[in-house]
Order: sequence, then C-alpha cells, then structure tokens
Amino acid sequence: MNKKIRKEAMDHLFDAILCLKDREECYTFFEDVCTVNELFSIAQRFEVAHMLREQKTYLDIAEKTGASTATISRVNRSLNYGNDGYDMVFERMKEQKKE
Repeated sequence: MNKKIRKEAMDHLFDAILCLKDREECYTFFEDVCTVNELFSIAQRFEVAHMLREQKTYLDIAEKTGASTATISRVNRSLNYGNDGYDMVFERMKEQKKE
C-alpha cells in the first residue's frame, strides 16, 4: 500500500464504503461522492483489468470499453506491478458466483 495515500480522511472513506450493504446502497453513495465521469472512469479501468486478465488484446479492449491505449497500459502496469488488488477482488467475485 502506498503510504502517501494512508491518511485519516482516506480511512474514513474506506470505512464508509465497507458499511454499504448492497449494490443499490453503492449507487446511492457513489453518485453523491463522485461525478458521473469519475464513476465511469473507475468502472472502465475495472473492466479493462478484467479483460486483460482474460487475455484480450488491447484492440479488443479499446473497442469494447472506449479506453485509450494509455489507460489500458496503466491498468496493465497495475496488474503486473501493483498490490494485487484487482486479482484479490476478481478471485472473490469468482468465489461468490460459485455460491
């Protein structure tokens, strides 16, 4: 974890997110906290990461998501050299689908 982002305000935000109970509450909260463009950007990066893990090409990803090659590269760098946050979530989502 990047120590530069570990701040009390960030802890409060993450605590708030952790208390959300379902998808509808997420929509309600995030629509208040973020702009529509911020939400679309986050969702786009998440979709790009998912497609990269499925071995899709940059061209396929760009066509489906509208992401630039710079964004795709940035997400790919996070997947390869980041904190494994994407993979942790993808694995948990896969486990939830099995249940």
